[in-house]
Amino acid sequence: MAHRPDLVLRNGTVIDGGGGDPFRADVAIAGGVITEVGTVGAAGRDEIDAAGLLVTPGFVDIHTHYDGQVTWDARLTPSSLHGVTTAVLGNCGVGFAPVQPAHHDLLIELMEGVEDIPGAALHEGLPWSWSSFPEYLDAIERTPHDIDVATQIPHGALRVYAMGERGAHRAPATPDEIAAMSQLVEQALAAGALGFTTSRTMQHRTSRGEPTPTLTAAEDELRGIAAGLGRAGAGVFEMVSDFDDVDAEFGRFCRMVEDAGRPMTISLAQHDGAPERWKEVLARIEHAAARGLPIRGQVAPRPIGVLLGLECTLHPFVACPSYKPIAKLPLADRVRELRDPALRQRLLGETAQSSSSTVRYIARSYHKLFRLGDPPDYEPDASQSVAAQAARAGRAPADLAYDLLLEADGREILYFPLHNFTDGTLDVVRTMMTHGATVSGLGDGGAHVGTICDASFTTYLLTHWGRDRAHGRFELPWLIKRQTSDTAAAVGLFDRGLVRPGMKADLNVIDFARLQLRRPYIVHDLPAGGRRLMQTADGYVATVVSGAVTYREGQPTGALPGTLVRGAQPRRT
Repeated sequence: MAHRPDLVLRNGTVIDGGGGDPFRADVAIAGGVITEVGTVGAAGRDEIDAAGLLVTPGFVDIHTHYDGQVTWDARLTPSSLHGVTTAVLGNCGVGFAPVQPAHHDLLIELMEGVEDIPGAALHEGLPWSWSSFPEYLDAIERTPHDIDVATQIPHGALRVYAMGERGAHRAPATPDEIAAMSQLVEQALAAGALGFTTSRTMQHRTSRGEPTPTLTAAEDELRGIAAGLGRAGAGVFEMVSDFDDVDAEFGRFCRMVEDAGRPMTISLAQHDGAPERWKEVLARIEHAAARGLPIRGQVAPRPIGVLLGLECTLHPFVACPSYKPIAKLPLADRVRELRDPALRQRLLGETAQSSSSTVRYIARSYHKLFRLGDPPDYEPDASQSVAAQAARAGRAPADLAYDLLLEADGREILYFPLHNFTDGTLDVVRTMMTHGATVSGLGDGGAHVGTICDASFTTYLLTHWGRDRAHGRFELPWLIKRQTSDTAAAVGLFDRGLVRPGMKADLNVIDFARLQLRRPYIVHDLPAGGRRLMQTADGYVATVVSGAVTYREGQPTGALPGTLVRGAQPRRT
């Protein structure tokens, strides 16, 4: 008698993650593995009628920041609400291991500043039951989760651990300190880290406004760390850089890849201040590929945008002198104060006073400020900007923005597409996405919790690029491949990302006609009552992790089959 499957998805339209045409099939699962794709005769212990629905691999998100949340929360939302079944942590060179007890506060300040995660939440939530990176992995593994997680060793924590305060203040590393960092990376990879990450951008700062410890790390330090990956024969690099000197910086990265013999991804986006630089970086990625160097650009499927509102971290008046006395009042009290005509007049007459160029840019760029809407519009037409609407109404843009912020009792959310939107369309993103040397990423799930909610990139990829955009859409098989087998392969996870016998049973059942992002909103569910942006979606009929149904119609089932993924995983088929 044939073994009875644990779960059968019946009569679904399978898009298997390999890029081929959709086909009608049943999918049988037993022991956390896909056992059959086709006509399944045996009845499952549980079955889902997938007729008229898509059956896809679970999404693999290679760029998240759940490094703290993973230690206190079993549910890695919002990512797990958007079909993600594997999340990779430890990006951008920030994280919480390895760490000396004396440096707990320093790493919290780094994460709070770079990734906009409330320090109070981190202070209360982090158990600090580890010092070494292997111990951190053990701590993650002790807690079941709704999705699988894998992590990378972050340069910021590594540098401070090896160098102490000197590392935090960007002192040059000595040969002995470089050797220590190299050995620690090798140790982390042996314990199950997926790779090493660093940040070399001025946009990343601590909560004190200081540059990250890794900003100016010299080439000998970077190559010494790369040698650790080379000795381990494992791991990937994830890099963020301003590329102020494209040739010099990219040359360093190429030498790291040559030394280690390991793949690298580099954050790739269009910046208003240098709108053509992404093309220069991509051209060098092409040249590196021609030399046999496995370097890819990691790109987003929409603008890397900032959400603005009175409940959020930022809005156009947040850095005005007259706003500061009321900034920490409860929302209802701030709304009452902001409706006072005298305060309104003062604020509208002031300019932002901030050391942050981003804050100053947002405060004066009303041509890039939009009402987000519900469902949210992430590729808005220029005619809908606050500046354009104000011009039609004969008003000052700041005056209109002020009124918009007070709508819905102060809960209105505005959208500022910071990157990838210089020309007012996503055509540049389409060019990045279709390049053969790029991979999907940069969603930052778990980070920028008061300014960004881009963990929903996965849903947007399918809805906007596969159905809703007026022109330049893509076929669903290509889009799904891009977020499943392609992302999985980019970090060495070859056991998932395909709906085929022998592969890990991570799956989504999607009602594509109903698939729709909802408007982001604020919740206060972090430790110490910390706030964060949350976003849900309609149309995910079921999400399956290791054969267990974790969500049905966006609601948790109670199953927590997610585990720590230790290192690269070989293909099972």
